[in-house]
Amino acid sequence: MRIIAGEYKGRKLKTLQNNQTRPTADKVKESIFHRLGPFFTGGTCLDLFAGSGALGIEALSRGIDRAVFVERHYQAIKTIHHNLQLLKIPKERALVLRLDVFQALRQLGKQCQSFQLIFADPPYNEIEFTKLLTAIDEQNLLMHDGLIYCEHGAKEQLPEQYNDFILFNRRAYGKTTATSLYQYE
Repeated sequence: MRIIAGEYKGRKLKTLQNNQTRPTADKVKESIFHRLGPFFTGGTCLDLFAGSGALGIEALSRGIDRAVFVERHYQAIKTIHHNLQLLKIPKERALVLRLDVFQALRQLGKQCQSFQLIFADPPYNEIEFTKLLTAIDEQNLLMHDGLIYCEHGAKEQLPEQYNDFILFNRRAYGKTTATSLYQYE
């Protein structure tokens, strides 16, 4: 797996060698960032179910100021730290939380954190996206006009609208993967 564009373009990342995570393919990642806007002028992102940290690190490479990575598995946390150190990403630009996603969302909400971009790439069919969107909404974690990227199984249909989160782009990648992008209106 590699960084597609920006400051760390072409650099390889360590991945996890287990079946608890499923790295986002480079072609999917490239397509995602093409739709999100290829580069950012600052802001913050939240990488939920971070795995190796590839999505949040790609956002940092493309101009996001700061990323928060949330993962509960010890090996994944080690891999995220390894990748951040490998790229020499300063500690003030990255925070890694070893927590269950819903615990992390509550904690970030209590700290009044808000994000321009949220990545949600859980193991397929292991999370209810409406429950996740509810938690993000209840904790006021997404800035106005912010984006939520959801990666899910191709057969899973996410709602067209969820409260003030409006689905503006859905795309399937083969028979297994689909992505949905929401914007906070």
